[in-house]
Amino acid sequence: MQPQNLVIIMSDEHNRAMAGCYGHDMVTTPNIDALAARGTRFTNAYTSCPICVPARAAFATGKYNHQIGFWDNADPYDGSVPSWHHRLRDRGHEVVSIGKLHFRSGDDDNGFSREILPMHVIEAKGDLMGLVRDDMPPRGMAHKMATMAGPGESPYTLYDRQIAAETQKWLYDEAPKHTDKPWVLFVSFVTPHFPLTAPPEHYYRYYNDPKLPMPKAYAKDQRPTHPSLRDYSTSSNYDDYFKTEDDVRRAIAGYFGLCSFLDEQIGKVLSALKESGNDANTRVVYTSDHGDNLGARGLWGKSTMYEEAAGVPLIAAGEGIPAGATVDTAATFLDIYPFIGECAGEDIVDADHPGTSLAALAAGAEPDRTVLSEYHAMGSSGAIFMLRDRRYKYIHFASYPPMLFDLDADPDELNDLAGDPAHADVLADFEGRLRARLDPEAVDRRAKTRQAEQVEKNGGREAVIARGDLGYSPPPGYQPELG
Repeated sequence: MQPQNLVIIMSDEHNRAMAGCYGHDMVTTPNIDALAARGTRFTNAYTSCPICVPARAAFATGKYNHQIGFWDNADPYDGSVPSWHHRLRDRGHEVVSIGKLHFRSGDDDNGFSREILPMHVIEAKGDLMGLVRDDMPPRGMAHKMATMAGPGESPYTLYDRQIAAETQKWLYDEAPKHTDKPWVLFVSFVTPHFPLTAPPEHYYRYYNDPKLPMPKAYAKDQRPTHPSLRDYSTSSNYDDYFKTEDDVRRAIAGYFGLCSFLDEQIGKVLSALKESGNDANTRVVYTSDHGDNLGARGLWGKSTMYEEAAGVPLIAAGEGIPAGATVDTAATFLDIYPFIGECAGEDIVDADHPGTSLAALAAGAEPDRTVLSEYHAMGSSGAIFMLRDRRYKYIHFASYPPMLFDLDADPDELNDLAGDPAHADVLADFEGRLRARLDPEAVDRRAKTRQAEQVEKNGGREAVIARGDLGYSPPPGYQPELG
């Protein structure tokens, strides 16, 4: 590929299935769909970690969390591990972020030439309550998932409008100043992350539709009983506040509406890219930091390895990328890291970077690869590792029995095969693949040792719990509400 500019658009908590180009028959996302139509859509892409802060640290560095040691929402990226932004900026490229970063602080050297409207963790500490991983207390702000669902504006929709506006301004006014080397613009929105408050024109489109679906396996007698899910649902006890079917409908309509609202903001960015004259020499990537369970199996938020939470949309478009193509090879958003370097005309890949460039995957490379995701954060009593190949998903728990799904036969993940003797060889093969990559027990110990140190540094268990949780991080200009 010839070097070109690159726009990376990242959303927050976008369930991969909730887009027209991914087959949803109700959620309207015409701008994301148009991007997929002129590029390549990856159908089986995953986050490195299904929660915000460690996912974004991994995305920045192009490495798994067990490689870089940023474990949870109280362990934000601090610039200490080289990122793609550091490496390109230090070689003379303009590398600008607009919107959510969720790093430790703007006082750190995070590697960007400029951070516009950055959102970082509160007090340079983040979610301290999530460090408590034994006898986990319920989260005090869990009620916000249900109580804030409905029509209107929230700090998040207002923030995303600002992000879209600043991006348009940058493309018109600043991009023409940087012609000596390709630039990279990282545009990071916060929707459809809750609060599930959607602008009325988007919300009522779905709420008033009698076909608005209830979540998959939402009835209490349909929910799986794996102990890891009990850990999460009793700690992040969002579903306790959904008292009626209408409460659930409001949340679903809010999330669907936010997906369409997000698409509207993406459309503004892509229109400005074209109208400013930058589209002919600029590639575009769209992805999300993780997905959202959205009530499936009685679970809300992220933090699981189900497709709803661990899967992410991933689309690349531009010169050298096949148009109108789909790739079903397993991928992760860590595959964006080497692609960024290729777009800039720079080699930024170390020997221990696990990603394969999106361009190579789009050309058919590694069709039978196995990818990894991991989790060491709130609502889990032990490490969780997920492996995905072309057919199966294997989930390994440090504290509990594994799970296994045949995604060809069971794309909704309703039939756990881990206890089926006919799949014992498959289970053993996947455990062997995991242990060939890492020592799961040692990684779990490392994460917990680090978390215990942070708890003590912040006054001990009771002090951390008393500080409370946020529900969601405030954007710039808003005060945190802990409880």
